[in-house]
Amino acid sequence: MQLLLLLWAFLLPCGAGTEEIIGGHEAKPHSRPYMAYIQFLQNGKMSRCGGVLVQKNFVLTAAHCSGSSIRVTLGAHNIKKQEKTQQVFRVMKAIPHPDYNPKNFSNDIMLLQLKRNIKLTKAVKPLSLPRAEDQEVELTTQKDRECKSCFPHYYSKDSQICVGDPKKKKTGFKGDSGGPLVCNNTVQGIFSYARMDKEPPGVFMNVSYFLAWIKRTMKCP
Repeated sequence: MQLLLLLWAFLLPCGAGTEEIIGGHEAKPHSRPYMAYIQFLQNGKMSRCGGVLVQKNFVLTAAHCSGSSIRVTLGAHNIKKQEKTQQVFRVMKAIPHPDYNPKNFSNDIMLLQLKRNIKLTKAVKPLSLPRAEDQEVELTTQKDRECKSCFPHYYSKDSQICVGDPKKKKTGFKGDSGGPLVCNNTVQGIFSYARMDKEPPGVFMNVSYFLAWIKRTMKCP
């Protein structure tokens, strides 16, 4: 099984409690210049998610990270401070996958079109999308049966990736949604859901599966 890099925690504020990554650690400041911090209003409350910059004006995240007054912060290490490296954007258009189903998290992926292009810096850079010919076996870090057992009514091996060793307490949780799964400097997955007991495995949307939709949408927003 190939090891992939799960990235969420360094954008979360101190004292995030149940919203922090389970078993994670703080990353080197600005070592992941593609990471996005997303804030939005959902059911009258301020919520937050992670995301990944994939083009000069597009951020990829989870479809359930939707709401009003969406704001995207790039180039942040500590979002509780106003760092000089930060670039803050309003979202011109939120584009969830047309077949997203909130009842079972199928097709839980969304593109956010920013109102203006980013300024490329050492702290803000897009991450590459996978190639169309990438194979699922290269992406899988856990047997599909592990997630099928945990999420029998949710998990789909075609469009999702099962991630996390059940023997190790390392996974994402609330507030980590939309964060990227990275391998070889390429975004391979978008975090969607996990177990309520905070135990692995967790489930990511398989970016390769949605590649045609992503590219088509970014060309014709």
